[in-house]
Amino acid sequence: MTSTINLEEKALSSTIAKLSAPLTQAFDPRSSSESPLSATPTLNIQSQRLADFETLTAALEYAAGGNAGYNFYDAKGNLRSVLPYQTLRQNARVSAQRLLGLGLAYGDRIALIADTTPEFVELFFACRYAGLIPFAMPVPVNLGSHAVYVQQLRGMLEGGQASAALANVDYIGFLKEAAEGSQGLQWIGTPEQLGTLPVLDMPLRANHLDEIAYLQFTSGSTRTPRGVIITERALMSNLRGIVRNGLEIRPGDRCASWLPFYHDMGLVGMVMAPMVAQVSVDYLATRDFAIRPLQWLRLISRNRATVAFSQPFGLKLCTLRVRDSDLEDLDLSCWRAAGVGAEMIRPDTLRNFAEKFAPAGFDARAFLPCYGLAESTLAVTFSQVGKGFQSLRVDASTLVDKKLAVRVQAEGRKYSEFVNCGRPLPEHTVKVIDDAGQELPDLRVGSVLVQGSSIMTGYFNNPEDTLKTLKPGNWLDTGDLGFLFEGDLYVTGRRTDVIIVNGRNIRAQDIEELAEQQPEVRTREASAFGITDANDVTTIVLVIECRLTSITDRQSLTSRLQRLVYMAFGVNCLVELVPPHTLPRTSSGKLSRFAARQGFILRTTLTDQLSAESGDN
Repeated sequence: MTSTINLEEKALSSTIAKLSAPLTQAFDPRSSSESPLSATPTLNIQSQRLADFETLTAALEYAAGGNAGYNFYDAKGNLRSVLPYQTLRQNARVSAQRLLGLGLAYGDRIALIADTTPEFVELFFACRYAGLIPFAMPVPVNLGSHAVYVQQLRGMLEGGQASAALANVDYIGFLKEAAEGSQGLQWIGTPEQLGTLPVLDMPLRANHLDEIAYLQFTSGSTRTPRGVIITERALMSNLRGIVRNGLEIRPGDRCASWLPFYHDMGLVGMVMAPMVAQVSVDYLATRDFAIRPLQWLRLISRNRATVAFSQPFGLKLCTLRVRDSDLEDLDLSCWRAAGVGAEMIRPDTLRNFAEKFAPAGFDARAFLPCYGLAESTLAVTFSQVGKGFQSLRVDASTLVDKKLAVRVQAEGRKYSEFVNCGRPLPEHTVKVIDDAGQELPDLRVGSVLVQGSSIMTGYFNNPEDTLKTLKPGNWLDTGDLGFLFEGDLYVTGRRTDVIIVNGRNIRAQDIEELAEQQPEVRTREASAFGITDANDVTTIVLVIECRLTSITDRQSLTSRLQRLVYMAFGVNCLVELVPPHTLPRTSSGKLSRFAARQGFILRTTLTDQLSAESGDN
């Protein structure tokens, strides 16, 4: 058991570290005891307004009148830099005039590599003050992904048709490499280089409701990333729903976050939402959280944060990595809204976290499961604050074969358990439809569609995919499967993750979970998908990142996985073992089944070609 836990612990740490791995050592600032910096206070001097603004810059203009703001901490938990909203407003407006001095036109797109720094935040808001459209690009996934990372940046630069691009000194080399040959880019540089440019003496125009606020590139877990168009109207609608209805923000709230700024939950949920409610935030860089997740919990405890979000695997990492002896110094009783989202939420992950940290004062009623996606700005549904998480256990066989969620009443039956993700935000509606487009009643599994004021206007410069995703009546096809019960949404998986073999529907994640139960397979290092040949025959492929070197051990693992898949699902499975760090991941750290499938097809094609050429010779 110990070896299995250690493997899983290392895998989770590696996964999160890949989200934000630096290519150079960060400067180690002075300890908090030596630093003259003081974090922005929790109690604000101004009257709180909950996102009742027309635009993001209008919200910042108001927030600048108070003393709240953003606080950035290093890996040791020391305060590294402070950015009050007042200073953010001042710096953003100056940078906006410098950007305009580059000759950029209203509505031009600006690419920003989004490390967890004050400079990124200032540049993002500078774009809005200048009438420019920012989009955040990720930091490298891992140290060995140079070519892949450059290609990812190049795709985003081209997809967003960027006119200018900025990155800090750690990543500017990659950005310049990605921009080689680009025709549209007028300027590339660092924030420091921008700071040496003259300030254009001209008034900044006000934003309006229907202009584009920013582009959010989708994670690309099942396909190529696309630039989601979010207007000021959609953004402010979503932010109002989050702070008023989802989180029920109140005076005295404080946030703490490790989420990447290039992810929609990090950017909208933990950068914009606190500002539009004039709430202070404490940030720990994603890479530092991966090294020592305890620091995030210590920030919550020490600064008495009340709102903090995580993806499920972040909670899992905390559960595995924090020692029992560390709990004595933690007081998590202040944590009233422990948001969970961005991927499938497993009930056991929440139960294990609650059990682990109960001695430190964590109350399981703080859990706040939610559901959302970039195409709806961020949030779609929230469970109820203070109620903890609820779940339903449904018969596993009827769920897949009949697409019916039959609640399990008797003991001993095989079941699947799904977390209640709550009800839609105001001005939003969720419905579930079948393959014919007919709306389904409660407990019937189908495609999840969303309609509301936060929905994107489309994918930037991609009318084909926009038409596929936005249905008549402005219904957004989320690509997710789920069911409704008593007004609440339960998500069961991705539609594109269902593999149909001989008329049977098999969830890719079920196969991956079966593989991850083997001691040689780490969490998030298995990817399952279907391949259909020219005769319309579908084969399940399971790709595993494998560290075994012995041929005998590798053959044993392959045979065992094939046997287990057949026993569990009654189908044959092709198992491919690949080196560590081979499986492609999205900018948010999720495995990309779409890219894994494309890579497998490419490898198979090349192998067939080499075999044919060898035969000819």
